[in-house]
Amino acid sequence: MNIKRRAVLPVTAMAVVVVSSNYLVQFPINDWLTWGAFTYPAAFLVTDLTNRLVGPRMARGVAMVGFALAVVLSLWLADPRIAVASGSAFLCSQLLDITVFNRLRQRVWWLPPLVASTVASVLDTTVFFSLAFAGTGLPWLTWALGDLAVKLAFAVLLVAPFRAVVSLAETRRLAGVR
Repeated sequence: MNIKRRAVLPVTAMAVVVVSSNYLVQFPINDWLTWGAFTYPAAFLVTDLTNRLVGPRMARGVAMVGFALAVVLSLWLADPRIAVASGSAFLCSQLLDITVFNRLRQRVWWLPPLVASTVASVLDTTVFFSLAFAGTGLPWLTWALGDLAVKLAFAVLLVAPFRAVVSLAETRRLAGVR
């Protein structure tokens, strides 16, 4: 299977996650959360799966293409300030996630996705909420704290699906299934 074809699923998944999150972040649940908090953590799962299964080079490519698609589509569906904040936060945090994951790649299987997602979530939340909402009068600090809490919870919860997908992919690869 060629590289372009292998990138279609993760690029599509990344664009869907980021665009839906940028749209949903405009709708607060309360002073602590927006709906976008529940969709965005999947971006780290996509990155970590791509990194584990295909490598950091492909993961960076998926992040770059996903970033470009997401920003363009988000400019159409969300406020331009949110699109710019999202693009900035996304690119920084995804590249950090890839670097941390890759450095921990040889450790016990759950450590790279858990640590990389945790560290990248802190950066993503800080950059996004400060750029998107600072000075607007909205409760962005509490939204950021609530969002970070959800991301950290998802970092733990998504370790199981990470393991399941990696195991399935390895089983298929060993069986010669493409």
